[in-house]
Amino acid sequence: MTTKQVRATCPHDCPDTCALLITVEDGVATEVKGDPDHPTTAGVLCTKVARYAERTYHPERLLHPMRRVGKKGEGKFERISWDEAIDTIAKRLGEIAARAPQAVLPYSYCGTMGLVQGESMSARFFNQLGASQLDRTICAMAGATGYRYTIGASIGTDLEQFQDSKLIIIWGGNPIASNLHFWTRAQEAKRRGARLIAIDPYRSLTAEKCHQHIALLPGTDAALALGMMHVLIAEDLVDADYIARHTLGFDQLKQRAAEWPPERAAETCGISVDEVINLAREYGQAAHRGEPVAIRVNYGVQRVRGGGMSVRTIACLPALVGAWRHAAGGIQLSTSGSFPANRTALQRPDLQKQPSRTINMTTIGDDLLKGTSPEFGPKIEAVIVYNANPLAIAPDSDRVMRGFLREDLFTVVLEHFQTDSADYADILLPATTQLEHVDAHLAYGHLYMMANNAAIAPMGEAKPNTEIFRLLAARMGYDDPCFLQSDDELAAQAFDKSHPRAIHFDWEALKQRGWQKLNMPDAPFADGGFATPSGKCEFYSASMLADGHDPLPTYTPPYESAASNPELASRYPLAMISPPARNFLNSTFVNVKSLRGAEGEPHLDIHPADGAHRGILDGDMVRIFNDRGSFVAKARVTSKARAGLVVGLSVWWKKLASDGKNANEVTGQRLTDMGRGPTFYDTLVQVEKATAVQP
Repeated sequence: MTTKQVRATCPHDCPDTCALLITVEDGVATEVKGDPDHPTTAGVLCTKVARYAERTYHPERLLHPMRRVGKKGEGKFERISWDEAIDTIAKRLGEIAARAPQAVLPYSYCGTMGLVQGESMSARFFNQLGASQLDRTICAMAGATGYRYTIGASIGTDLEQFQDSKLIIIWGGNPIASNLHFWTRAQEAKRRGARLIAIDPYRSLTAEKCHQHIALLPGTDAALALGMMHVLIAEDLVDADYIARHTLGFDQLKQRAAEWPPERAAETCGISVDEVINLAREYGQAAHRGEPVAIRVNYGVQRVRGGGMSVRTIACLPALVGAWRHAAGGIQLSTSGSFPANRTALQRPDLQKQPSRTINMTTIGDDLLKGTSPEFGPKIEAVIVYNANPLAIAPDSDRVMRGFLREDLFTVVLEHFQTDSADYADILLPATTQLEHVDAHLAYGHLYMMANNAAIAPMGEAKPNTEIFRLLAARMGYDDPCFLQSDDELAAQAFDKSHPRAIHFDWEALKQRGWQKLNMPDAPFADGGFATPSGKCEFYSASMLADGHDPLPTYTPPYESAASNPELASRYPLAMISPPARNFLNSTFVNVKSLRGAEGEPHLDIHPADGAHRGILDGDMVRIFNDRGSFVAKARVTSKARAGLVVGLSVWWKKLASDGKNANEVTGQRLTDMGRGPTFYDTLVQVEKATAVQP
């Protein structure tokens, strides 16, 4: 028996981007574990990725190219050769491109976070073709935009510093489920005497383990932050020196904060006045004592109408109290902006012969149902789906399904399994998993460049995304030398070596080590140096004004709430959020039986008062509905959901739910205030006992 250990990286959409060690015996991966030497992974993996070998060797892996033989959505296919698959795709795309190249649309996101297997050879192919561009907004764009207006880039507190914080506010996230290695640091800080406060409409696993949980109404986070600002300024708990030297627009901010006394903030948020005042005092007084105070704000905050402004408003708080002076202070939304990823070299936008339109992935349901028009451009005639499962994860799911049901829509899906989206493919192609290909990674929760080595040969006839797009490029006659570059050659271009943070980047060395930290200071903004136009934290942003936004922090009410839309709330009185289930990652891992078994079945958490009003008991099957659609789940009557709120942990594959539906039946396609992101948590519903479940 020959045994080896291969260095790899977790590819999934999680801030932790763990360093992996893969044990391979006679060509078979027998163990996936965390690298004990990697400073953030520290040998620990989440339950999901610890079972990655189970996913790779899953009996339902797609192993051969296939062609649809049934109706769209039936999931009936027959096996074909790679030559036939590539010929069919190239012929159809060539015919469409000859008429209207923008009628071809790629649809992809973070099924892998890899810079190589994500958007490298695929982007080159679609740029050469002249296809429509995809606006990849569905997760982080609203918050990233608001944060960028304020801080300048997605740069924040280093994960490795949080254990030294004295107060940590976990705002809009559940790191036990989705950011395990941050939670490890927060727990260490707690053991050292730090206070942990969770701000979340739902009493999540994380909120239960914090010293305090503030259960505000969905979409009201900016109002809470403004109320905090009012108290901080009124009680002189701000850092005047830091404000004078490293911020812009304090006088204007002071006037805006004066409009938000704690009473107004509390009423807007549905919490007590004392909660607003005490939170501000704890935060400001700790900073005033010279203690590190940190905020871990997550993407749950931004999935509402005012989501971008919410993140922007929260991001002002550290500069207001001088929290950036400390390595263990400040705020982290994402660290991705620290990485000088060389996307221009990887994606080659220069291959585009003429400007193309951009389609927002969040509105794919509407856009697939549009015809040709001067405003929209040509009707979408072909969609190539990779690293994504739009039938499960895109909002307003019924319209998404209707779009993909079009018989005149040519759909190609690259996948590991026959997902909800794969059932609608005309051609279904088997893609490799992370154990079977090469990739390079950045992270959005730590500061290490990461390498992934192929541990095993591809299963069956599976091919990496890169190789599939190389084959298509060759068959369509694209002869630019860039289409001949290997995955290693692509990975060697992943980071810009001319940038001071990555001047030490060398792909061959990174492959051997597995990970290498960026050249970053421990406290990135201790002496200012923000990446904004002014070089300061911008309380007042001229860029926002130029882009049509309020230049100061403000509160934007949700589209759907009792306060902002009482008529809608009279019919659908319950707010609904659908955060990630602990055992899933978006729609990934749902078909791994051990993980799905741990999750059980789709549930809806509902407050006892709301359940009693509807005659709903714990364990009842309930129907959740609004004007967009409905789905069925098992009720869990619990005070974890505040009154007036229901929580459907997600995202289930629709085909694995009892009624063939999931929470996105009721979510909408309206976009956030900035960044054109989705508003998944800006949803009103009604709940009733289910009379019968139709599979």
